Formats: sequence, structure tokens, C-alpha cells
Amino acid sequence: MKNILFLITLGIFFSCNKKKEENTQKQDTTSPLSEIKSYKAAEKVNPIFLKEIENWQELKAVDEFLSRFQKVSSNEILSNALELKELVVSLKDSVKPPLFDNDSFITRINILHNETLRLVDMTFIPAITADEVSMQTKNIINAFSAITSKVTSILLKERFEDEMEFDVQFIGLDSTNIDSISRISIHKKSVQRKDKMSIKQN
Repeated sequence: MKNILFLITLGIFFSCNKKKEENTQKQDTTSPLSEIKSYKAAEKVNPIFLKEIENWQELKAVDEFLSRFQKVSSNEILSNALELKELVVSLKDSVKPPLFDNDSFITRINILHNETLRLVDMTFIPAITADEVSMQTKNIINAFSAITSKVTSILLKERFEDEMEFDVQFIGLDSTNIDSISRISIHKKSVQRKDKMSIKQN
């Protein structure tokens, strides 16, 4: 008789524990942090310039990683925060093509780095909300978009300057107001034209 009562009691105990686990799992799946949200894709570098950055693996790695964030829950974002931070650190420390090794571009990468650090910090806050994670995710996507947009604008500028067939002194440009990238490009173009003229004269 005692054995029967013991088995019944044991059965009730495990049954209660199972229901408790099911209720906990149900609460987890309905938590705001588990809700799937959609985010806009980060801006891409203009396709016509993909050849120029094809070897910049660190930039491509961050771009591909952020593509995972288009439809994702806050919990998934938080669980990927550390890996994203490491990828951004690699981008920050990477050997950049000469055109992008300037203060303006580096500042944009630093902003992205700071935003990813804030996301990592959120993983240690027990009371973090889905809205806070969502806002920070948008900040990161916007920060990376600022980088890719700058890549496109720098390469567009270089292409325009490479196609120029005039000397600044003939059109009255104030060379003191031309930035270093433009000055280098214009000088390079000028030297090339002089070389072509020299060859023709000879």
C-alpha cells in the first residue's frame, strides 16, 4: 500500500514539474524579446564599384553578417552581439585601400564600433527591453550604411576626377580649397596628360 502511495505521489510530482516547464517555455516564446521583427537592409555599395572593394574581406564580412538582421528577434540579436563586435573590430583594424584611409572614413567606422559596443553592453542588462534592442539595431544598421554610402561617394568622386580632361589652372579653381584626395587625383591626371603629350611630340 505504501509503495502504491509513493508511486502516485511521485507521479503527481513529475506531472507538476512538467506543466511548470511547459508554462515557462510558453512564456519565453511569447516574450517581446522573442518576437520576430523586420529591419531595413543596410545600404549597399554601388554595384559598379564592387570590383574596387572585392578584396576588402572585412567590409564584406560585416555586410554579410548584418544581412541576418533583416528578420530576427531581439534575443537572436543579443546572442550575436559579440560576434558582430569582433567583425567590426577586424574592419576597424584592417588594412584599408588608400582612398579610405582618411579621418572622415575612419570616424564612420569608429561610430559603428561604438554602436556595437553598446549592443554588447545590453546583453548584461537583465531588464533590457525589446524596444531598446530594436533601436540599437537600427543605429548599427544606419552606422554601417553611412560607411557603405561613403565608399560609394569616394569612388564616384575618384571616377569623376579620373575622367577630367582639364587642368585646374585653366578653369580658375582655387587649389587651396581642394581636399587631399582630389589634389592627388588631379596631379596624377595632370602627369599622365603631360606624359602623353611628350610621347606625341617625340
